[in-house]
Amino acid sequence: MARESGGGVQSLQRAFDLLERLADAGGEASLSELAATSGLPLPTIHRLIRTLVALGYVRQNSNRRYALGPRLIRLGESASRQFGTWARPFLAQLVDQVEETANLAVLDGDEVVYVAQVPSRHSMRMFTEVGRRLLPHGTGVGKAMLARLPRDEVRALLARTGLPAYTPNTITDVDALLAELDRVAEQGYALDEGEQELGVRCVAVPLPGAPAPAALSVSGPDSRLTKESVAGILPAILGIAAHLTTRATRT
Repeated sequence: MARESGGGVQSLQRAFDLLERLADAGGEASLSELAATSGLPLPTIHRLIRTLVALGYVRQNSNRRYALGPRLIRLGESASRQFGTWARPFLAQLVDQVEETANLAVLDGDEVVYVAQVPSRHSMRMFTEVGRRLLPHGTGVGKAMLARLPRDEVRALLARTGLPAYTPNTITDVDALLAELDRVAEQGYALDEGEQELGVRCVAVPLPGAPAPAALSVSGPDSRLTKESVAGILPAILGIAAHLTTRATRT
């Protein structure tokens, strides 16, 4: 196999690039679509995809389109667990500073997955099971991550998932959500105002340097985590997010 000047194996790099492009396309694409986005010749793509199918990392659907394969699930779940374990001390530090529950989530396909949590020491506190999956439009972490994606990717994701209402406060209109994402991008943080669970407020910030879309959040009862208190705890959240981002890019 040809080697590039940086020491990487070209075919391996191209195979991973195709997996990334499948993920960016929502998990499924045709050979011609992969050729258009990657710039690789069709024979090269066909050879790489055939190898990935044989290994179980890609599967061919009945419509002859290619999708991410089941063997990636084990890798993704293991990576998420390791990411959460590695980040947990930082979340504990954040809880010490703000005295509310801290969460870490990643965007896996079209869903938000919580990979780590450190609960508040208050008797009344928020609890989200690690591994729980939710659609991103109704969560603070989800909106923080979506705000950093190109709007055509967001529209495509929402077309696949819809915008079901978790509570009466959930944003269920695409244009309203896109306007909200513009505000999030401008101010640098997202709020969940009882959109996932009534009586709960959440403030979330993205981790822009993470290997995959990720976000850090603090959540608590809205009687204690008031709109006024958000401004006071935001510097601590941003500080821990910066530490997580820096460390993630070094490892």
